[in-house]
Amino acid sequence: MIDLTTIWALIIAFAVLMYVVMDGFDLGIGILFPWFGVGEERDQAMNAIAPVWDGNETWLVLRGGGLLAAFPLAYAIILPATYPLIIAMLLGLVFRGVAFEFRWRDPRHRAFWDLAFFSGSLVAALAQGITLGALLQGIHVEGRAYAGGWLDWLSPYSLLTGAGVVAGYALLGACWLTIKVEGSAEDKAFRFARLSAFATLALMAAVSLATPFLAGQYFQRWFTEPMVFWLTPVPLATAALAISLLRSLQQRQPVRPFLYALGLFLLGMIGLGVSMWPWVVPQSISIWDAAAPERSQVFMLIGVGLIMPLILGYTGWAYWVFRGKVGTHGYH
Repeated sequence: MIDLTTIWALIIAFAVLMYVVMDGFDLGIGILFPWFGVGEERDQAMNAIAPVWDGNETWLVLRGGGLLAAFPLAYAIILPATYPLIIAMLLGLVFRGVAFEFRWRDPRHRAFWDLAFFSGSLVAALAQGITLGALLQGIHVEGRAYAGGWLDWLSPYSLLTGAGVVAGYALLGACWLTIKVEGSAEDKAFRFARLSAFATLALMAAVSLATPFLAGQYFQRWFTEPMVFWLTPVPLATAALAISLLRSLQQRQPVRPFLYALGLFLLGMIGLGVSMWPWVVPQSISIWDAAAPERSQVFMLIGVGLIMPLILGYTGWAYWVFRGKVGTHGYH
Protein backbone atom coordinates (compact mmCIF):
# COMPACT_ATOMS: atom_id res chain seq x y z
CA MET A 1 0.00 0.00 0.00
CA ILE A 2 1.32 3.44 -1.00
CA ASP A 3 0.93 6.06 1.73
CA LEU A 4 2.52 9.44 2.45
CA THR A 5 5.43 7.89 4.28
CA THR A 6 6.19 5.56 1.38
CA ILE A 7 6.00 8.48 -1.05
CA TRP A 8 8.52 10.39 1.04
CA ALA A 9 10.82 7.38 1.18
CA LEU A 10 10.68 7.23 -2.63
CA ILE A 11 11.37 10.97 -2.91
CA ILE A 12 14.47 10.70 -0.74
CA ALA A 13 15.60 7.59 -2.61
CA PHE A 14 15.24 9.55 -5.86
CA ALA A 15 17.26 12.44 -4.41
CA VAL A 16 19.98 10.01 -3.33
CA LEU A 17 20.08 8.46 -6.82
CA MET A 18 20.25 11.87 -8.51
CA TYR A 19 23.04 12.99 -6.20
CA VAL A 20 25.06 9.82 -6.70
CA VAL A 21 24.68 10.04 -10.47
CA MET A 22 25.21 13.77 -10.93
CA ASP A 23 27.73 14.63 -8.25
CA GLY A 24 29.29 11.19 -8.58
CA PHE A 25 30.82 11.86 -11.98
CA ASP A 26 32.34 15.20 -10.98
CA LEU A 27 33.74 13.66 -7.80
CA GLY A 28 35.09 10.89 -10.03
CA ILE A 29 36.87 13.41 -12.24
CA GLY A 30 38.49 14.85 -9.12
CA ILE A 31 39.61 11.37 -8.07
CA LEU A 32 41.24 10.83 -11.48
CA PHE A 33 42.63 14.36 -11.72
CA PRO A 34 46.29 13.70 -10.74
CA TRP A 35 46.67 11.19 -13.57
CA PHE A 36 45.91 13.78 -16.23
CA GLY A 37 48.78 15.85 -17.56
CA VAL A 38 49.42 19.30 -16.11
CA GLY A 39 48.10 21.93 -18.46
CA GLU A 40 45.69 21.17 -21.29
CA GLU A 41 44.50 17.75 -20.04
CA ARG A 42 43.67 19.00 -16.56
CA ASP A 43 42.10 22.17 -17.92
CA GLN A 44 39.80 20.13 -20.14
CA ALA A 45 38.86 17.83 -17.26
CA MET A 46 38.03 20.82 -15.06
CA ASN A 47 36.05 22.58 -17.80
CA ALA A 48 34.00 19.41 -18.33
CA ILE A 49 32.27 19.94 -14.97
CA ALA A 50 32.86 23.62 -14.13
CA PRO A 51 29.41 24.80 -15.36
CA VAL A 52 27.38 22.14 -13.54
CA TRP A 53 29.22 20.90 -10.44
CA ASP A 54 27.62 23.26 -7.92
CA GLY A 55 24.13 22.61 -9.28
CA ASN A 56 24.73 18.88 -8.90
CA GLU A 57 25.13 19.32 -5.14
CA THR A 58 21.56 20.64 -4.89
CA TRP A 59 20.53 17.01 -4.58
CA LEU A 60 22.73 16.58 -1.49
CA VAL A 61 20.86 19.43 0.21
CA LEU A 62 17.51 17.95 -0.81
CA ARG A 63 18.55 14.54 0.50
CA GLY A 64 19.68 15.84 3.89
CA GLY A 65 16.84 18.30 4.26
CA GLY A 66 14.28 15.74 3.20
CA LEU A 67 15.57 13.22 5.72
CA LEU A 68 15.40 15.80 8.52
CA ALA A 69 11.92 16.99 7.58
CA ALA A 70 10.26 13.69 6.66
CA PHE A 71 12.08 11.24 8.97
CA PRO A 72 13.39 13.29 11.91
CA LEU A 73 13.97 10.26 14.13
CA ALA A 74 16.18 8.63 11.51
CA TYR A 75 18.08 11.90 11.08
CA ALA A 76 18.63 12.08 14.86
CA ILE A 77 20.04 8.54 14.91
CA ILE A 78 22.07 8.38 11.68
CA LEU A 79 23.94 11.66 12.10
CA PRO A 80 25.40 10.95 15.59
CA ALA A 81 26.41 7.49 14.34
CA THR A 82 28.31 8.95 11.40
CA TYR A 83 29.46 12.40 12.58
CA PRO A 84 33.15 11.88 11.69
CA LEU A 85 32.17 10.77 8.18
CA ILE A 86 29.72 13.62 7.63
CA ILE A 87 32.29 16.16 8.81
CA ALA A 88 34.96 14.63 6.56
CA MET A 89 32.59 14.68 3.58
CA LEU A 90 31.62 18.31 4.09
CA LEU A 91 35.24 19.39 4.52
CA GLY A 92 36.14 17.50 1.36
CA LEU A 93 33.35 19.24 -0.57
CA VAL A 94 34.46 22.61 0.78
CA PHE A 95 38.07 22.03 -0.27
CA ARG A 96 37.14 20.98 -3.80
CA GLY A 97 34.68 23.89 -4.12
CA VAL A 98 37.37 26.39 -3.15
CA ALA A 99 39.80 24.69 -5.53
CA PHE A 100 37.39 25.25 -8.43
CA GLU A 101 37.52 29.00 -7.91
CA PHE A 102 41.13 29.56 -6.87
CA ARG A 103 42.70 27.23 -9.44
CA TRP A 104 42.07 29.80 -12.17
CA ARG A 105 42.58 32.92 -10.06
CA ASP A 106 45.78 31.87 -8.31
CA PRO A 107 47.98 30.25 -10.99
CA ARG A 108 51.11 30.56 -8.82
CA HIS A 109 49.69 27.95 -6.45
CA ARG A 110 47.83 25.85 -9.00
CA ALA A 111 49.60 22.65 -7.90
CA PHE A 112 48.21 23.17 -4.39
CA TRP A 113 44.67 23.73 -5.67
CA ASP A 114 44.93 20.67 -7.90
CA LEU A 115 45.86 18.66 -4.81
CA ALA A 116 42.94 20.18 -2.90
CA PHE A 117 40.59 19.26 -5.74
CA PHE A 118 41.82 15.67 -5.76
CA SER A 119 41.95 15.16 -1.99
CA GLY A 120 38.57 16.80 -1.42
CA SER A 121 36.96 14.60 -4.07
CA LEU A 122 38.57 11.43 -2.71
CA VAL A 123 37.67 12.16 0.91
CA ALA A 124 34.06 13.06 0.05
CA ALA A 125 33.57 9.91 -2.05
CA LEU A 126 35.20 7.64 0.52
CA ALA A 127 33.15 9.16 3.35
CA GLN A 128 29.92 8.62 1.44
CA GLY A 129 30.79 5.00 0.73
CA ILE A 130 31.78 4.25 4.31
CA THR A 131 28.56 5.90 5.53
CA LEU A 132 26.58 3.54 3.29
CA GLY A 133 28.43 0.55 4.74
CA ALA A 134 27.90 1.77 8.29
CA LEU A 135 24.17 2.10 7.67
CA LEU A 136 23.87 -1.34 6.09
CA GLN A 137 25.82 -3.14 8.80
CA GLY A 138 23.51 -1.69 11.43
CA ILE A 139 23.44 1.11 13.97
CA HIS A 140 23.20 0.44 17.70
CA VAL A 141 19.90 1.96 18.84
CA GLU A 142 18.48 1.98 22.37
CA GLY A 143 15.33 3.84 23.36
CA ARG A 144 15.02 5.58 19.97
CA ALA A 145 18.51 7.07 20.24
CA TYR A 146 21.99 6.20 19.03
CA ALA A 147 23.79 4.16 21.69
CA GLY A 148 27.03 3.26 19.92
CA GLY A 149 30.54 4.62 20.03
CA TRP A 150 32.49 7.22 18.07
CA LEU A 151 34.05 4.65 15.68
CA ASP A 152 31.29 2.05 15.34
CA TRP A 153 31.08 2.90 11.64
CA LEU A 154 34.60 1.61 11.02
CA SER A 155 34.70 -2.02 9.86
CA PRO A 156 36.09 -4.11 6.99
CA TYR A 157 32.65 -4.05 5.38
CA SER A 158 32.30 -0.26 5.52
CA LEU A 159 35.81 0.15 4.09
CA LEU A 160 34.80 -2.23 1.29
CA THR A 161 31.73 -0.14 0.44
CA GLY A 162 33.88 2.98 0.66
CA ALA A 163 36.32 1.59 -1.89
CA GLY A 164 33.39 0.53 -4.08
CA VAL A 165 31.92 4.04 -4.16
CA VAL A 166 35.32 5.57 -4.97
CA ALA A 167 35.78 3.14 -7.88
CA GLY A 168 32.22 3.69 -9.06
CA TYR A 169 32.58 7.46 -9.03
CA ALA A 170 35.87 7.15 -10.91
CA LEU A 171 34.02 5.07 -13.53
CA LEU A 172 31.30 7.70 -13.89
CA GLY A 173 33.88 10.47 -14.12
CA ALA A 174 35.98 8.70 -16.74
CA CYS A 175 32.90 7.85 -18.84
CA TRP A 176 31.74 11.48 -18.65
CA LEU A 177 35.14 12.65 -19.86
CA THR A 178 34.98 10.33 -22.87
CA ILE A 179 32.01 12.45 -23.97
CA LYS A 180 33.47 15.86 -23.15
CA VAL A 181 37.23 15.97 -23.83
CA GLU A 182 39.49 15.56 -26.84
CA GLY A 183 42.98 14.45 -27.79
CA SER A 184 45.27 12.84 -25.24
CA ALA A 185 42.78 13.55 -22.44
CA GLU A 186 40.17 11.47 -24.28
CA ASP A 187 42.62 8.59 -24.72
CA LYS A 188 43.35 8.63 -20.99
CA ALA A 189 39.64 8.85 -20.17
CA PHE A 190 38.93 5.63 -22.07
CA ARG A 191 41.89 3.91 -20.39
CA PHE A 192 40.81 5.03 -16.92
CA ALA A 193 37.23 4.02 -17.67
CA ARG A 194 38.29 0.46 -18.48
CA LEU A 195 40.42 0.20 -15.33
CA SER A 196 37.75 1.68 -13.08
CA ALA A 197 35.09 -0.52 -14.71
CA PHE A 198 36.96 -3.68 -13.70
CA ALA A 199 37.52 -2.28 -10.19
CA THR A 200 33.87 -1.24 -9.83
CA LEU A 201 32.52 -4.60 -11.01
CA ALA A 202 34.86 -6.53 -8.71
CA LEU A 203 33.92 -4.40 -5.69
CA MET A 204 30.19 -4.56 -6.55
CA ALA A 205 30.45 -8.34 -6.59
CA ALA A 206 32.31 -8.35 -3.26
CA VAL A 207 29.77 -6.06 -1.58
CA SER A 208 26.86 -8.05 -3.05
CA LEU A 209 28.30 -11.29 -1.68
CA ALA A 210 29.06 -9.85 1.75
CA THR A 211 25.81 -7.94 2.36
CA PRO A 212 23.44 -10.94 2.75
CA PHE A 213 25.59 -12.25 5.60
CA LEU A 214 25.40 -9.02 7.62
CA ALA A 215 21.91 -9.80 8.87
CA GLY A 216 19.29 -12.50 8.55
CA GLN A 217 16.87 -10.03 6.98
CA TYR A 218 19.19 -9.46 4.03
CA PHE A 219 19.79 -13.18 3.48
CA GLN A 220 16.09 -14.04 3.63
CA ARG A 221 15.22 -11.21 1.28
CA TRP A 222 17.57 -12.46 -1.45
CA PHE A 223 17.76 -16.23 -1.00
CA THR A 224 14.35 -17.48 0.11
CA GLU A 225 11.30 -18.27 -1.99
CA PRO A 226 9.48 -16.59 -3.63
CA MET A 227 11.73 -13.47 -3.47
CA VAL A 228 14.69 -15.27 -5.02
CA PHE A 229 12.68 -15.77 -8.22
CA TRP A 230 11.48 -12.16 -8.32
CA LEU A 231 14.97 -10.76 -7.73
CA THR A 232 16.97 -12.98 -10.08
CA PRO A 233 16.63 -10.41 -12.93
CA VAL A 234 18.64 -7.86 -10.91
CA PRO A 235 22.00 -9.71 -10.97
CA LEU A 236 21.32 -10.94 -14.51
CA ALA A 237 20.69 -7.39 -15.73
CA THR A 238 23.81 -6.23 -13.89
CA ALA A 239 25.90 -8.85 -15.68
CA ALA A 240 24.42 -7.87 -19.05
CA LEU A 241 25.16 -4.18 -18.41
CA ALA A 242 28.69 -5.00 -17.30
CA ILE A 243 29.38 -6.86 -20.55
CA SER A 244 27.86 -4.02 -22.59
CA LEU A 245 29.93 -1.44 -20.69
CA LEU A 246 33.22 -3.24 -21.29
CA ARG A 247 32.38 -3.83 -24.94
CA SER A 248 31.46 -0.18 -25.55
CA LEU A 249 34.69 0.97 -23.90
CA GLN A 250 36.68 -1.43 -26.06
CA GLN A 251 34.99 0.06 -29.14
CA ARG A 252 35.58 3.64 -27.84
CA GLN A 253 31.94 4.62 -28.06
CA PRO A 254 31.60 8.10 -26.53
CA VAL A 255 28.11 8.09 -24.93
CA ARG A 256 27.03 4.51 -24.28
CA PRO A 257 29.63 3.76 -21.55
CA PHE A 258 28.24 6.57 -19.43
CA LEU A 259 24.67 5.32 -19.90
CA TYR A 260 25.71 1.76 -19.03
CA ALA A 261 27.52 3.02 -15.93
CA LEU A 262 24.37 4.89 -14.90
CA GLY A 263 22.45 1.64 -15.37
CA LEU A 264 24.84 -0.16 -13.02
CA PHE A 265 24.28 2.47 -10.34
CA LEU A 266 20.52 2.26 -10.81
CA LEU A 267 20.59 -1.52 -10.37
CA GLY A 268 22.83 -1.10 -7.34
CA MET A 269 20.28 1.30 -5.84
CA ILE A 270 17.49 -1.17 -6.54
CA GLY A 271 19.49 -3.89 -4.79
CA LEU A 272 20.05 -1.67 -1.76
CA GLY A 273 16.38 -0.75 -1.67
CA VAL A 274 15.37 -4.40 -1.76
CA SER A 275 17.76 -5.23 1.07
CA MET A 276 16.78 -2.33 3.35
CA TRP A 277 13.04 -2.03 2.81
CA PRO A 278 11.17 -0.95 4.90
CA TRP A 279 13.92 0.07 7.34
CA VAL A 280 15.38 3.56 7.29
CA VAL A 281 17.79 2.45 10.05
CA PRO A 282 18.24 -1.24 9.19
CA GLN A 283 16.85 -3.64 11.75
CA SER A 284 16.01 -0.83 14.16
CA ILE A 285 13.72 1.89 12.80
CA SER A 286 11.21 1.50 9.98
CA ILE A 287 10.15 4.38 7.75
CA TRP A 288 6.80 4.53 9.59
CA ASP A 289 8.49 4.62 13.02
CA ALA A 290 10.71 7.51 11.91
CA ALA A 291 8.11 9.49 9.93
CA ALA A 292 7.07 13.04 10.74
CA PRO A 293 3.39 13.77 11.51
CA GLU A 294 1.03 13.49 8.55
CA ARG A 295 0.31 17.25 8.40
CA SER A 296 4.01 17.96 8.17
CA GLN A 297 4.42 15.42 5.38
CA VAL A 298 1.54 16.95 3.41
CA PHE A 299 2.88 20.48 3.82
CA MET A 300 6.38 19.46 2.70
CA LEU A 301 5.02 17.41 -0.19
CA ILE A 302 3.40 20.55 -1.62
CA GLY A 303 6.75 22.34 -1.42
CA VAL A 304 8.63 19.49 -3.06
CA GLY A 305 5.97 19.30 -5.77
CA LEU A 306 6.71 22.94 -6.61
CA ILE A 307 10.49 22.85 -6.23
CA MET A 308 11.39 19.49 -7.78
CA PRO A 309 10.25 20.43 -11.33
CA LEU A 310 12.26 23.66 -11.07
CA ILE A 311 15.40 21.77 -10.04
CA LEU A 312 14.96 19.25 -12.85
CA GLY A 313 14.22 22.04 -15.31
CA TYR A 314 17.23 24.23 -14.62
CA THR A 315 19.49 21.19 -14.37
CA GLY A 316 18.39 19.95 -17.77
CA TRP A 317 18.75 23.45 -19.25
CA ALA A 318 22.29 23.81 -17.88
CA TYR A 319 23.37 20.49 -19.38
CA TRP A 320 21.78 21.43 -22.71
CA VAL A 321 23.48 24.83 -22.85
CA PHE A 322 26.90 23.34 -22.03
CA ARG A 323 26.59 20.28 -24.26
CA GLY A 324 29.39 19.25 -26.57
CA LYS A 325 33.14 19.01 -26.27
CA VAL A 326 35.20 21.35 -24.10
CA GLY A 327 38.51 23.01 -24.76
CA THR A 328 41.08 24.43 -22.42
CA HIS A 329 39.21 27.76 -22.33
CA GLY A 330 35.59 26.66 -22.62
CA TYR A 331 33.00 24.94 -24.79
CA HIS A 332 32.95 24.80 -28.58
